[in-house]
Amino acid sequence: MGIIINQSFKNLITTYFGFGIGAVNTLFLFTYFLEQEYYGLVSFLLSAANLIWPFLAFGVNSTLIKFFTFYKSKEEQDRLFNLILLLPLGVSILIGLAGTFSYDLLLKYFSDGNELVQPFIWLIYVIAVATAYFEVFFSWSKIYYKSVFGNFMKEVFHRFCITVLLLEVYFEWISVNAFIYCTAGVFVFRAMAMAVYAFVLYTPDFGLKFPRNLMPVIKYSALILIASSVAMVLLDLDKVMIEYYLPIENVAIYGIGIYIATVISVPQKAMHQIIHPMTANFLNAKDKEGLKDLYKRSSVNLLIVSGIIFILIITNLNELYEMIPEEYELSVWVVLFISLVKLYDNMLGNNNSILFNSDYYRIVLGIGVFLTVLAFVFNVIFIPAFGIEGAAIASFLAFFIYNTAKIFLVHRKFKMYPFTGLTWIILLFTALMCAGFYFWEFPFHPLINIALKSLLICSIYLVVAFKFSFSTDINELLKRYLRLKV
Repeated sequence: MGIIINQSFKNLITTYFGFGIGAVNTLFLFTYFLEQEYYGLVSFLLSAANLIWPFLAFGVNSTLIKFFTFYKSKEEQDRLFNLILLLPLGVSILIGLAGTFSYDLLLKYFSDGNELVQPFIWLIYVIAVATAYFEVFFSWSKIYYKSVFGNFMKEVFHRFCITVLLLEVYFEWISVNAFIYCTAGVFVFRAMAMAVYAFVLYTPDFGLKFPRNLMPVIKYSALILIASSVAMVLLDLDKVMIEYYLPIENVAIYGIGIYIATVISVPQKAMHQIIHPMTANFLNAKDKEGLKDLYKRSSVNLLIVSGIIFILIITNLNELYEMIPEEYELSVWVVLFISLVKLYDNMLGNNNSILFNSDYYRIVLGIGVFLTVLAFVFNVIFIPAFGIEGAAIASFLAFFIYNTAKIFLVHRKFKMYPFTGLTWIILLFTALMCAGFYFWEFPFHPLINIALKSLLICSIYLVVAFKFSFSTDINELLKRYLRLKV
């Protein structure tokens, strides 16, 4: 677990640094420097690209991680690299041609109510292609356990560039339209930088020869394509459907709530970069005890870290909304529902890695497709009735069912749960901390209020977690970096 904690900690710091930049962009620069409808436009373009890129990648980013250790010779591994480079290219060309021939239909779709989107539709495809290849090359680096640079590019680089671009808009050095085009260019440059890094790590012998057992690899890629698409649809479907049912500025308002809650998912994203290939190794080696230990420890470690973030978000939400323009404020229920989803995601530990690297990913695929349809129905029902709060309810219900189904699937097939008695103690402690600090406010400026309350909450939480040994891994980390003693 040492390499996991070490690289996960570095990824955690990098990711939170990126989220800090993103928070400044989301809560202040976007809200003050762009008109609300243009903020909604940018949010929509990025969400739509997130729905499309898994189809372009065709699942090869996961295929590389699963099959790299399966092939033992350099020749076979090089053939696998050839496949993962060419397959997304072919799929991207086909989808690009389909989009070209149906472009008039796309323009017609956005001709009623949200015409602002029309000139920028093609950027969705550009961003999606760039993101697809970025994820492919990021997986390339993960198989060599070199995830820190890729994580920096994924979480920090594009957000910093957007900060610079927003400042250029503010000083009127570029127009809003130029800002949108430059944002797409940032994603293209990011993919190119990740490609250079991947080839520096390892440059295969290129050719048109593909690995043996090609059909199982293609079949796995196709099924993972659908599975990963399901995950992205569940993440971004609500924002796309808000654009359909409500004025586009509501996408920006909802996006702020989503971004706040998404901070909880950072520990999972940081740890996933390293535990995903390790899980694949355990499964390929049929090391069930190692897999079971990783499952439980990743679950409790992620719950501890995400629990304190959950408390900080819920207890500081009112002060946070005092610092942003009034027209962007939304119900606390939106943030609460999405935050609960993210907390539940963290509790699953490496559940997704186990399922998608095992022979049972087909079952997850079936569950995911069903849940996508169900999420669509939930959004159709709840958005017209409750507005953006309805979108949060729909996402909460869909993810709760999806995650619960995955837990029971791993238990049924592998006879192991991620939860222990300690899980429920941590959850209870988290709930008590939220209840105790939600109504507690210092009589100061909101920023000072947030800082003081956060310092107090973190101190209490870390002392309790350390003294009662919630996690031996986290205790070792605290001893190393904070020089704490029992």
